[in-house]
Amino acid sequence: MATTDRQATTLALAHALSAAERGLAVIPLSRTKLPALRSPHRDDPDPRPCHGECGRLGHGVYDASADPARIRELFAAAPWATGYGIACGLPPHHLIGIDLDTKSGTDSSAALRELALRHLFTIPDTVVVLTPSGGRHLWLTGPPGTAVPNSAGRLAPGIDIRGAGGYLVGPGSRTDHGVYTAAPGTAHLAPAACPPALLRLLLPPPRPTHPSTHPSAGDHGQGLVQFVLAAHEGQRNTRLFWAACRAYENGIGPALVAPLVDAALDTGLSEREARATIASAARMTGHRA
Repeated sequence: MATTDRQATTLALAHALSAAERGLAVIPLSRTKLPALRSPHRDDPDPRPCHGECGRLGHGVYDASADPARIRELFAAAPWATGYGIACGLPPHHLIGIDLDTKSGTDSSAALRELALRHLFTIPDTVVVLTPSGGRHLWLTGPPGTAVPNSAGRLAPGIDIRGAGGYLVGPGSRTDHGVYTAAPGTAHLAPAACPPALLRLLLPPPRPTHPSTHPSAGDHGQGLVQFVLAAHEGQRNTRLFWAACRAYENGIGPALVAPLVDAALDTGLSEREARATIASAARMTGHRA
């Protein structure tokens, strides 16, 4: 058994290093699909949020790296690892995982096809990973500056989303239930860009808004500006991108650029970040900023 585990760890490391060559940041996983390294703060009497600032290993997806030396260090610290996780949302790919589950009693593939028909998008040819339970993970890429949140069943029953702060089990990983494998004909592909219509479904909906201080933006524009003003740290770029997309879709994008930039500045973004995010939204919706 020990020999088998050592072989699984060696294979997992090899697959993880191969993924890193493609620019994907990875962490070692145990047979339970959880990060193999436990938190160094688990016994702290008053643990505070730490994303690796302490310099120790064991911060889950925040340990993820595409550096071969760092990956070898992570696996050396977790010789029981039999798989690896691929961090989502990080450059250069800004990976988004569409997890089509089979355990929910629903046909998640049919649900995705129905969404595609209803919202007029097509899933492009991309990397597909087959799970031991019969499910599928579709790999897509998102635009820089856009944080797609993790969700379970929000898009449709049986469809989970792996976004910023989440990870996907990499092909070649061995778990208690079997091995994750790349679907035939997809291993050589690069992750395809997420269709704009699908990306809009993956971003968080706006909260109820109140009138803003930008009367020139119109009623709808006021709500979008207020939506950006209500952003907390960690959601500023996401909210700005979502609001800018809605503005361009409704034909008020150019008129709303200045109010949105002002709102973004109020939340703590720099003007350069704000204008880059708005320009990305313009391109995503087929416009020019």
